[in-house]
Amino acid sequence: MKRYFAGLTDTGKVRTVNQDAYYIDQEGRFFIVADGMGGHAGGQEASQIATKTITEHLNAHWDSSAPSPVLLKEAFIAANRAILDDQISHPERSDMGTTAVVALFRDGESWCANVGDSRLYRLRGHTLTQISEDQTWVAQAVKRKAISPDDARVHPWRHVLSQCLGREDLSQIDIFPMEIQAGDRLLLCSDGLTEELPDSVIANQLKSIRACEAATQALVDAAIDREGKDNITVIVVMINQDD
Repeated sequence: MKRYFAGLTDTGKVRTVNQDAYYIDQEGRFFIVADGMGGHAGGQEASQIATKTITEHLNAHWDSSAPSPVLLKEAFIAANRAILDDQISHPERSDMGTTAVVALFRDGESWCANVGDSRLYRLRGHTLTQISEDQTWVAQAVKRKAISPDDARVHPWRHVLSQCLGREDLSQIDIFPMEIQAGDRLLLCSDGLTEELPDSVIANQLKSIRACEAATQALVDAAIDREGKDNITVIVVMINQDD
C-alpha cells in the first residue's frame, strides 16, 4: 500500500528548548518520535541520539534475515546503550533519557514499538485507536482499574514513566503487530500533543484534513492554542491503495 506522510515539531509556548526529535524515512519504511528529558541539553541530546541510533540500526540491518520484532528490539537496545555511553562521556547529562515510538513497515507487515509515553494512534473511519501502550504509572493504574481514564488525564503522577531509554534497568520494550488497511491514518506524537488535546479533537483534525502536511500543522496549532506547555511533535501517515 502507498504511504503519504509528513512530520512537524514545535517548541511550544512555554519551553525555550525543543527536547523532542523525529525521523521520517523518505521511502516510508519507518517513522520515529522521541521525547527527551533530563535538562535542556540532556533531553535534547537523548532524543537525538535515540532517533539517530534507531535509524542507523534499521538501515544497516533492513535486508537481514532477522524478523522485524527482533530488529526493532535490537534497535532500541542499541539506542539505550548509546545514551548510556554518552552519559559516561558527559557526566553533566547523567540523568538524561528519552521516550521513543516507532512505526515500521517491512516484509508486508506493520509493527509498532515503544518505550515511554510517546504514542502511536490509528484512525480508521471515525474511530481513533491508541496502538502503543503508555509505560507510565497512571497507565498501569488504569489497567488495574485503580483509577479511571478521566482521572488519569489530570493525575499529578501522569508524567511518571515506568520505562525510558537511557537507563541500565531498561526491561520492557513493547512491540506490537499492527493491522493496517487502505484509508487508515497513523499518528505518532509526543505527549506535548496528547496533554493538550483529547482524543476526540485529535480524531476530528485527522478526519477533516486530508493533506498530511496540513494535518500536522493543524494538530500542532491546536495544541499551542490550548496552552502549548510542552514541546509538540507529530507525524501523520496516510495509507492508500497502491497507485
